[in-house]
Amino acid sequence: MTAMITFAIATVTPMLLVMVAAVLGGGWAWAALFYMTAMVAGMDRLIARDVGNAAPEAEFPAARPLLWLLGLGHFAVLAVALCGLVSVPGGVAGKLALGIATGLIFGQISHPVAHELIHQPGRGARLLGRLIYSSLLIGHHASAHLRVHHIHVGSDADPNTPRLGRGFYRYALSAALGSYRAGLAAESGMLRRAGRPLWRHPYLLYGAVAVLMLVAVWQGLGRAGVLIYVALCLHAQMQIYLSDYVQHYGLRRQHDGRGRLEPVGPAHSWNSPHWFSSALMINAPRHSDHHVTPSRPYPALRLGDEMPMLPYPVPVMGVLALWPPLWRRVMDGRARDWQERS
Repeated sequence: MTAMITFAIATVTPMLLVMVAAVLGGGWAWAALFYMTAMVAGMDRLIARDVGNAAPEAEFPAARPLLWLLGLGHFAVLAVALCGLVSVPGGVAGKLALGIATGLIFGQISHPVAHELIHQPGRGARLLGRLIYSSLLIGHHASAHLRVHHIHVGSDADPNTPRLGRGFYRYALSAALGSYRAGLAAESGMLRRAGRPLWRHPYLLYGAVAVLMLVAVWQGLGRAGVLIYVALCLHAQMQIYLSDYVQHYGLRRQHDGRGRLEPVGPAHSWNSPHWFSSALMINAPRHSDHHVTPSRPYPALRLGDEMPMLPYPVPVMGVLALWPPLWRRVMDGRARDWQERS
């Protein structure tokens, strides 16, 4: 119960701050930005590491309702923040703070929530996850993640696994196009094998939602609204690619004597034991366990000594990745060490 309260407080608070800021303006936007940056980093540093694991048999009845609350809340934040950024009076600096805070929420809360939803067993939850990604104009990520990334992670067949030495910007360009194509090919192949009609293709849903969102924003908020909306989506998309980059950099699966890839194991993802950013991202930084046991509910994801650990929290590592020389100085040696162990 305590863990679920932490998840709820960490995630709901910044969403409420952004909506209040979009309505009232003033210092609320700076409060939201402070929360998503300095406060998260400070809380992680104050209580630096939490390696505790929930009992394997523990149940979390509030886990799914919180996902639904946050998933539906994403659309409320999107609508209210867009209206505030376009129509609420305020200075450029305040609106910039609101826009950055909103984009950070989409990348660090909405993305992990959508990620958890597409792994849920119910159709409604999976659809909500796809709609969240589609509203960020990256609906194909739902297909690429499930049909490509989880199967081929740590190999050349996964566009979202960065090679050792590749900088983030080169990676992001290739991953964006590569994941779109790989997800499309995987979904198309599944449709053919199942004998299902083309209109069942999920890429049609992603495209239709994206068009509807753009038209709705254009009708409601005009050209300025569309430009701000696209900017927020690009901000969120960059964080989605940063997340994969940070959590898989330089870690490769080996081939056995028959040329087959070894099973996905704990050593094929980077993890972060920092407690507050993990709560904010609903335990997405406990990434190895998610790949080994994708069906495990997020409050029960575990950490262990056999898992590679990042030196700083995931949001901080994302900032480091934006400066490739510094990133390589921090991470290349660590990645080589783990590759030699595996």
